[in-house]
Amino acid sequence: MSDQNVLLIQELPTADGQRLMRVRLNLEKALNALNQDMIDQLQVALDRWSGEDDVAGIFLEGAGEKAFCAGGDVVSLYKAMIQQDLGQPVEVAERFFNTEYRLDHDLTVFPKPVIAWGTGYAMGGGVGLMAACSHKVVTETSRMAMPEMPLGLFPDVGGTWFLNRMPGRIGYFLGITGIQVSGVDMMPLGLADYGIQSAQREAVVEALAGARWGGSDAERHETASQVLAGFGRSHSVDGEGELMTHFHQIHAVTDHATPSAVAEAIQQAAETDEWLKPAAKALTRACPVSVAIFDRQYRSGRFLNLGEVFRMELAMAIGCSRHADFREGVRALLVDKDRKPQWSYSRIEDVPESVIDAHFTMPADYPEHPLADL
Repeated sequence: MSDQNVLLIQELPTADGQRLMRVRLNLEKALNALNQDMIDQLQVALDRWSGEDDVAGIFLEGAGEKAFCAGGDVVSLYKAMIQQDLGQPVEVAERFFNTEYRLDHDLTVFPKPVIAWGTGYAMGGGVGLMAACSHKVVTETSRMAMPEMPLGLFPDVGGTWFLNRMPGRIGYFLGITGIQVSGVDMMPLGLADYGIQSAQREAVVEALAGARWGGSDAERHETASQVLAGFGRSHSVDGEGELMTHFHQIHAVTDHATPSAVAEAIQQAAETDEWLKPAAKALTRACPVSVAIFDRQYRSGRFLNLGEVFRMELAMAIGCSRHADFREGVRALLVDKDRKPQWSYSRIEDVPESVIDAHFTMPADYPEHPLADL
């Protein structure tokens, strides 16, 4: 493997003379959290490989066994945000979200198979990467969550798209609470396609490299599917998913017209339902503005196409980067770690409609939307 710092790329020759690109997110100590260099390098590689006929597909993984990708490097964004007055542009943060969302979009529409080896944690930005890949593998150690609420952010990186496509209102429940689910739980949610034991990683890569991929994108997708399905049968992940067994409880507590009513229903149900206690506890740490804008995001984003999703989420992210709560959430959770954020509003129902509206409008200093071409 040639060392490209935060991204390692290895070209593996296939049995029919093509190339399988093995790509490793290489920040193991930081749980492979996405930073700007990683995003930029991966985007350059994607743009190049999409036009190279001898590239059969991509195998995307995280360094080590603890995480595929545990989110974005929001501490770096915090350091940039506190250098600016509230309401002012934060170039570092706005460029990060712009390029991250473009990368997720381009991964989603990439014509060749992209295989995500999702062992360990996939959080926030890591879920966005996984959701964008055509072939998603989980292992017995896989854990997924969208934990943005205590950060003063929202379930971004295409969350509008994939949370709305989960069964019933499970996506709303996962977005508003940020609770973790297992790899086997990810499969019925559409966030995973295959469950394979983590010890089989190298054997899977060897089998993919040893395959004949064919000359068309359809043949390449078929090859990836057949190899992974074979391992899924012979080295499957044991255990039953837990989340879907609570489908009716989730529906009951989310069957309300406002986010404050949903939060209250979860809190009340958790008094007698042990399974809902982690969700109720998570909501006590959630930023009220984040909960309010997520509710609008989820309900209004149901029928958006992929480009519209990322354009809406970029407006929301820029709004968060110029708002007090995002920087306060990162400070309290990841910088000072006092876990005592001073939110702009103490209750969800106190958040004015004007504040919510502002998160869905691009600022006046953007005469053109950076993602208008998606």
